[in-house]
Amino acid sequence: MAPNIEQSPYFLARQNLGHVVVRDPPKFDLESYISNYEGRTRLDRLFLIGSTSTYLAVDALRMGVAEAKRGKDTDYYMKIVETLHEVLPDDPMGIPDLGWVDQTNRWVKQENDRLEHELKAYKNNLIKESIRMGNEDMGNFFYSIGNLSEAFKSYFRMREHCTSAKHLSGMTLRLVFISIAQRIWMGAQSHIVKVEAHSLKGEEKARLDPIVSACSGLAHMGLNAYRDAANAFLQTSPTYLTVEPATGIKFQKEVLTGNDVAVYGGLCALASMDRKELQEHVLANNNFRNFLELEPHIRRAISLFCSSKYSACLEVLEAYRTDYLLDVYLAPCLREIYAKIRSKAIVQYFIPFSCVTLDEMAKKFQMTGEGISIEDELIFMINSGILDAKIDLVERLLISPPINPRHAVHTAALTMAENYNHTLRLRLTRLNMLNAGLEVRSPKSSNQGDGQVGGESMLGGTLRRIGTGIGITS
Repeated sequence: MAPNIEQSPYFLARQNLGHVVVRDPPKFDLESYISNYEGRTRLDRLFLIGSTSTYLAVDALRMGVAEAKRGKDTDYYMKIVETLHEVLPDDPMGIPDLGWVDQTNRWVKQENDRLEHELKAYKNNLIKESIRMGNEDMGNFFYSIGNLSEAFKSYFRMREHCTSAKHLSGMTLRLVFISIAQRIWMGAQSHIVKVEAHSLKGEEKARLDPIVSACSGLAHMGLNAYRDAANAFLQTSPTYLTVEPATGIKFQKEVLTGNDVAVYGGLCALASMDRKELQEHVLANNNFRNFLELEPHIRRAISLFCSSKYSACLEVLEAYRTDYLLDVYLAPCLREIYAKIRSKAIVQYFIPFSCVTLDEMAKKFQMTGEGISIEDELIFMINSGILDAKIDLVERLLISPPINPRHAVHTAALTMAENYNHTLRLRLTRLNMLNAGLEVRSPKSSNQGDGQVGGESMLGGTLRRIGTGIGITS
């Protein structure tokens, strides 16, 4: 195990800048955890852990250096090496291998020239399929060296040379993949919609639907649209766990795993759904149950919330806060998700009571990992309109505002009187029309007449129904 370097200048500087620094050890084993991922997301996750966790920093950065040297992204390699040197200056892996960097850069230039020459030849021959594949090769090359913007442009150029719905969906799915890698969530979501619009059928549709649902949930979560994210994750078929690579991309390895679908979907559902919806759409969801089995603590937290055991639910989630702060997609929005879940729990807990002592609230809802006291939290919720209550700081009570039953009865009576008056006037209008010998004839067919006739027939029908209700016939 690498030494704990909590007091290193690197982490002290991060803390002074207000960046997240995780000091507690996570529940997962780093090697087992990172073995679930491949490609660029593996590097991203190792770098996040190495630059955030004082407990795993050295191990993660060493693994990141080794992983980067297996690829062709020299800029990412230098970034990880420099970070390792800042964290642990004496580590030999913190010294860059400049020979490898120069050799790799030469290969990158040669490969770039070769691919550009081939693509130029394809364009001269005017063969659409060859041009499409040439742009695809260029996109794959740029992605491998970390030039995501050029990779996106190359994949986008494939569009005009696609000759089938399968080619179009594959091209668009690559744009989704690159947008996720760039964390451009709005772009990812717009391309996901285009994938769904390509009208795929049969096996191809069945293969892509789980991938599209999972990526859609991830994009919505990145946009902080937790309700939409939860719905997308809950609709993800369990075949996502075993689906074959799409357009050469293993989404369950290179983007998010089945475990990630369970965690992201469960947390987004807890943050956006009430107890009834959680029971019906999450716990009773046969498809999502396959994902929840991979992360039983998420299922336990949801079950506790549905059983009104809010403090126990929050304790389960707090136990995994460290793990989630080290997740590359969850870390940016974890604080907001946890705050929403906690606020919902406090509101639900307070509903049956007219007043609760602040000491009891503090006991049920212990101080969060953010270090905010229960009094400050309740004041914020009241000022934000989340909690309808008042705080008596002298008696240290949280008080529900009194409900005046007489006011509710008066309001209902006035509403009833207004509705009765409106109905009575319509009935009198019908009687006066009948006494005057007037009649509004219905059109012979629903397609006849202009907007005015349609409006008159609607009025006539309304008046006839009202007249029938009081026993009058024409």
